[in-house]
Amino acid sequence: MLRLLRDGPRSGSSLITLEHAGETIVVALRRAPTARRFTLRVRFAARDAVLTMPQRASLRDARAFAERHAAWIAARLNRLPATIPFANGSIIPLRGVDHALIHFPEKRGTVWTEAREDIETGVALCVAGKAEHVHRRVQDHFKREARRDLEGAVARHTLALGLPPRGVGLRDPVSRWGSCSATGSLNFSWRLVMAPPFVLDYLAAHEVAHLVHLDHSPRFWALARKLCQETDCAEAWLSAHGAHLHKYGAKE
Repeated sequence: MLRLLRDGPRSGSSLITLEHAGETIVVALRRAPTARRFTLRVRFAARDAVLTMPQRASLRDARAFAERHAAWIAARLNRLPATIPFANGSIIPLRGVDHALIHFPEKRGTVWTEAREDIETGVALCVAGKAEHVHRRVQDHFKREARRDLEGAVARHTLALGLPPRGVGLRDPVSRWGSCSATGSLNFSWRLVMAPPFVLDYLAAHEVAHLVHLDHSPRFWALARKLCQETDCAEAWLSAHGAHLHKYGAKE
């Protein structure tokens, strides 16, 4: 069944609504000064469709293009992997290791991990309290763990470069894993704590390297690889598996 797209209007974009096989498809329109033609893409992380159009193209032509490709959009959306909620019985990765989420409504506390021989993953992510609090408690736990890991990695890499300590901001973006502003502010996706540790370490090194080179020049990449020996492996992992991290944590 075709999924109704979740995202609302974005800055600088408008929406068109299509009907296909009895289902509704919402497509975000984005005008790009450099676009020469219409292009469509379905974004895994955002689970939406975006139609990029030339600056002077008409909305009528954009709608006609989208309508001609409605079946293609629907097929791609239907092939997106199902989301996995933070709920009892879900399998959720933490630092690259699959954990079975087990809810203990009768226990006190928040979230903890424990080894268990009675489950397939061998390790459980245990959550105490009421069912309606499970999602928030798991997400808060992941954010705390992500902050701890990222602060440690950033501290290690800034020290290696003789730079002053930097704070870490956490976000949940759909298009990037980390960022470094012109003022040196570092922000990361908290979802990196679900990836293997070498991936998180690479992203920390990547953004710290931007404190020296705010570009992706050869000098930047040389510095990033000096800070993190597994840069190429981490890039390959993110290319193959990174988008899948966004399927975890959908509310039921």
